[in-house]
Amino acid sequence: MTNPPHPGIKFPPPLLFVAGGILAWILETYVGRFRFVGGDASTAPLETAGAFLIALGLLIGAWALITFARAKTAILPMRPVSRLVDAGPYRITRNPMYTGMSLLYLGGMLVLNWGWALLVFPVVIFLLYRLVIRKEEAYMTTVFGESYRDYCHRVRRWI
Repeated sequence: MTNPPHPGIKFPPPLLFVAGGILAWILETYVGRFRFVGGDASTAPLETAGAFLIALGLLIGAWALITFARAKTAILPMRPVSRLVDAGPYRITRNPMYTGMSLLYLGGMLVLNWGWALLVFPVVIFLLYRLVIRKEEAYMTTVFGESYRDYCHRVRRWI
């Protein structure tokens, strides 16, 4: 039996976060404003925390992308992998790109002061797991077998 050519994911995973942001915007615009901080209160602390999460998300995401590029393996999950990467941020989490995207989303939510985005976030993560991560993990197990199972025992899915 030959390995499948790719995990079977049909779209770039960042689209889930974009879709979550669009849904939050629709809810904020058409259902009603749902704020963390309202009235005359300053949003500066919220914006500062959001900017920090955005910067952290960008940093983790860039580190993950550079690590994959150096390993010369597929970055997009619609393509076949050439090797198991367990260096860089992949020593800490099996999904640093998704961790980075999650931090970007949450940071944007704080900067924009959108409570709806927080309510939408679990749906985004659930869909990410069901439509992407589960397929990636099954594919990696098929391709790398015991090496990948060992990696999964050593490294958490999330931080």
